[in-house]
Parts: sequence; C-alpha cells; structure tokens
Amino acid sequence: MTQPIGIQSVNISGLAPLVPGVKRTRTGIHKQPVSAPVAVQPLGLEGDRVGNTTYHGGPDQAVYLYSADDYAWWSAQRGTPCAPGLFGENLTIDRWWPDPRIGDRLTIGDVILELTAPRIPCNTLATRMEDPGFVKQFGDAGRPGAYARVVRTGVIAAGMTGTMQRPAHEWPTIAELNTLWLRKSRDAAALHAMLAAPVAERYREKLRQWAGLPA
Repeated sequence: MTQPIGIQSVNISGLAPLVPGVKRTRTGIHKQPVSAPVAVQPLGLEGDRVGNTTYHGGPDQAVYLYSADDYAWWSAQRGTPCAPGLFGENLTIDRWWPDPRIGDRLTIGDVILELTAPRIPCNTLATRMEDPGFVKQFGDAGRPGAYARVVRTGVIAAGMTGTMQRPAHEWPTIAELNTLWLRKSRDAAALHAMLAAPVAERYREKLRQWAGLPA
C-alpha cells in the first residue's frame, strides 16, 4: 500500500502560438494552474486544448501527469525554478509511487485514471524550453511522466489526494516502455510484454510494427 498521492496543481490551457507573435504553430503546451475544480472527461480536462491531435490527446492520452519531485530535480539541473505546468502536464502530483506501471490506476475523488505510456519528448517541448537540445536531455533523464486514460469521469482540484491501485498482473513499468521506445528495441519478448499491457493505442501501433505483427 502506497501513501496518498497529493495533487499539487491542476493545469489547463487553450491554444496559443508556440512562439509568441508567430501564429503558424498553435499549441496547448502552455499549461497554467487553475484554482477552481475542473471536470475530467473521457478526452481530458474541461477547458484544455490539444494543438496536434495526430500525436497528442485522444482517449488513451487524455491526461498527462508529472511530479513535483521530478521538477525539483530539473530545477537543480537547470539552475532555475521549474513551475507546475512547464512541461505541459495536466496534473502535477507531489511524487510517484514505486515503479509506476502501465495499467496502474490512480483514484482521485470520483475520477479514476489508468497509466498508458510515458511522454516522449518532441520539438514542441524543446521550443517551449527555448533549448534545441532539450529533447535529448529529457529522454536521457529518464523522467518522462505518464499519460493516462480516463476510466471514470468526475471533478478534480488542486489539494485533493489520490490512491494507487495496481492490477493483479504486473505489467511493464513506464520506465521500461520509455527505454524500449527511445532505443527502438526489437527485443521480441519485451515487445510482446508491452503489447499484452493496456498501452496507449498510438504506441501499440508502433510496437506491433517493431514486433513484425500485422496492423
């Protein structure tokens, strides 16, 4: 049994230019904390927007979680404070439980979230951080946070606490999928273990391809 997981911050955003004054690319990465309760719906938090729906959002990546512990690490590494919402997460939790796994469920009030995949860094994040090398830094750090699907809807607010439930079958960890994905591993046993878990559909498509399985 883990200790309660605190919800430090709930973060949402509309669509805005990725680079101020440049309207060509609009993104939802600029999350800001909100103090009022927010409805959690099947496709994410009410009032939150996703700019690139080809790679982000959808029912399997409806909510992105990152931890205050990880932000503290980044603040020390970068020598500047990293505030909640900086990496575009919807929920800033106070810490992760040991070895978070695909399929782990976090219950917060009426809301149930199920972890589905790590966050893979992209150029949008690098531009947000004003650092072209941040994609590699983020991948090398091994602190990806996690996407989740909404198993049960409800309302969430900063200051609430959640509890984690792990299914009887222990699926691969978020860290293991993150490493496998970044290395583009073709290890058959590892790929089949990932595909047996409730992994996000976008990831599943690529994993099946790497495993040589039909679409």
